[in-house]
Amino acid sequence: MKKLFIVLLAAALTIGAAADEGMWLLPLLEKMNIKTMQKMGCRLSADEIYSINKTSLKDAVVIFGNGCTGEVVSDKGLLLTNHHCGYGAIQTLSSVEHDYLADGYWAMSFGEELPVEGLTVTFLQSFTDVTDKINKATKDCKDDAEFRKAFDEMSGKLTAPLEAADKYLKASVVSFFGGNAYYLIGYRVYNDIRFVGAPPSSIGKFGADTDNWMWPRHTCDFSVFRIYSDKDGNPAEYSEENVPYVPKKKLNVSLKGVKDGDFSMIMGYPGRTNRFMTSSEVAQQRDVNNAIGIYCRGERQKILLEDMLADPAVKIKYASKYSGSTNAWKKWMGMNEAFEKLGVEERRAQEEAAFTEWVNAKKSRQNKYGTALDDINQAVAGRAEALKLSTYLRETLANIEIAQIASSVVSLGPVAEDAGLNARIERFYKNYSEPTDRKVTARMIEIFREGVGEENLPDFYQTIDNDFGGDVKAFVDDLFDKSAFSSAEKLAAAMAEEGAEETLAKDPAAKLFDSVMNSYMIFSSATKGFSKQLENGHKAYIGGQMEMNKGKAMYPDANFTMRLTYGTVKSYSPKDGVLYDYYTTLKGVMEKEDPDNWEFVVPERLKLLYKNKAYGRYARPDGTMPACFIMTGDITGGNSGSPVLDADGNMIGLAFDGNWESMSGDIIFEPDLQRCICVDIRYVLFIIEKFGGCSRLVDEMNIIS
Repeated sequence: MKKLFIVLLAAALTIGAAADEGMWLLPLLEKMNIKTMQKMGCRLSADEIYSINKTSLKDAVVIFGNGCTGEVVSDKGLLLTNHHCGYGAIQTLSSVEHDYLADGYWAMSFGEELPVEGLTVTFLQSFTDVTDKINKATKDCKDDAEFRKAFDEMSGKLTAPLEAADKYLKASVVSFFGGNAYYLIGYRVYNDIRFVGAPPSSIGKFGADTDNWMWPRHTCDFSVFRIYSDKDGNPAEYSEENVPYVPKKKLNVSLKGVKDGDFSMIMGYPGRTNRFMTSSEVAQQRDVNNAIGIYCRGERQKILLEDMLADPAVKIKYASKYSGSTNAWKKWMGMNEAFEKLGVEERRAQEEAAFTEWVNAKKSRQNKYGTALDDINQAVAGRAEALKLSTYLRETLANIEIAQIASSVVSLGPVAEDAGLNARIERFYKNYSEPTDRKVTARMIEIFREGVGEENLPDFYQTIDNDFGGDVKAFVDDLFDKSAFSSAEKLAAAMAEEGAEETLAKDPAAKLFDSVMNSYMIFSSATKGFSKQLENGHKAYIGGQMEMNKGKAMYPDANFTMRLTYGTVKSYSPKDGVLYDYYTTLKGVMEKEDPDNWEFVVPERLKLLYKNKAYGRYARPDGTMPACFIMTGDITGGNSGSPVLDADGNMIGLAFDGNWESMSGDIIFEPDLQRCICVDIRYVLFIIEKFGGCSRLVDEMNIIS
């Protein structure tokens, strides 16, 4: 009996681990996942979650912008996503007079919904396996050039019929499993998207950098937008004649809440994982990409934050830039810490040893996969120096903003009648502080020199040494004082003069960009020289693992295509003697309040609602106000804003973060530690209705209570 119990326990643990890990392809749910999901408590069929032939949950889940997920929650195109996903759009619409980041915003009518230039929402239309067709078209290719030509030709043959049948559809062939599988994917892109509402940053970004990637969490990370279409429901450029989009599917919103052990799942667009990364790549990620990025971004962020806190206008201008920088910066720090604590490099080496043993057991395997790891390791070693140089350049000199705008204007032609260029110039200077950029430029020039050695410096460093006696500040001051790109007014005047194109091409900022770009091309070329060897090594390594694990459910790395992950609501223990509960409440917001710290300021209205316990129908059964919860789903960047769904497919929250202890999650999944941090949908609705007073939005939703 004891032996039988152990066997059954092992089987149960195997099912649980397999369920929690995985960013699963939706067309394969019926084959790979649905039985396990139903054993865990899911009450849906695979067809109800994903179907190309009829309406399913996938029709309510969208790509928001270029890097997040959103979901449609009403039959009038109302859309929810994270506050940090809408942050750039909110910042673009803000000014010192109307600071929607600091103050929040609630559109009390359709007429008050604000159009956001350049923002898109993308719906998945089709997802078809075309591996056999691509393989057949490319099987006789002798080199990379022949492969690319054959691949492009077949891709065109596959995408053309889809796009011809629907003029609003965009299709492409996407690689999976390191080039061992291919899918034809079709999308519809809507580009009249309007800002509807968001809480102030003191709620939507509560805890800011300190709490980022941490649990327990108390951030109400959401924002609200609306999709508009032409009268026939098709994508259309912004027009006052457009109408709220009527979706194929909207998500129901549940007020039932969550309990420890509840089944839950997430649909969304995870951006990038590297679950097949080798031990040598882990070491390079840690010691080069992460280490350089942490140091360089940390130095730049100090300058940005100092100026942001000193000037409200600069704070608005740089809010999105700063937030985007710190998010990756802190993630890299957590990743390096997790690599060390969890022995990731060593564990990858053990996996490689097992793979090598399996390969060597058969001659046929040796012929197919025998050089895979050698190819990867040689490429990693060969690109090491060039990768270090290009990473330093990307994190320092590439962040000199005056050089960026100089490049845009000179490359597109300053005297051309180009509405796109004029719009780009306007956007740039709307979010630009010359004194801030001047300080950043000096520090970035110093850091690059410290990091790469004299022999690798762009030639403008000779000017610093020869003409300014090595004084970086003097060089930078001269650059900004003389450049026409240091302000919108100076640039407009320069562009209006005769011979502007030639003059601006010789501008100090343009010359700086050219010098930096010349070095970048050298570093990049040296890195790319090993790209094909690395790509081939990975294709063989992943293909070998697919064969070695034949019969087992496998999922490809994330590549910003729609995926499903599932697991349970679950607490965890990060270290001995510490247990983190699965949920937090509004009480935690009040406990963290610090009026002298911009990250932990609590609005007076929220404190009053808390004092009066004015939670309405959104309270937990014990009368407390829920804030966030955690579950064991497998997510990464791009999943931000994804709907968290219960066993019946009802929305119970929005995914918005991962926890600190699992920052190596893009490389290796840790079932005991990895958690997805979600804002409880009841907190979202409470903030919309009780704090924001915008009950019209809640009234649009189908609320299940």
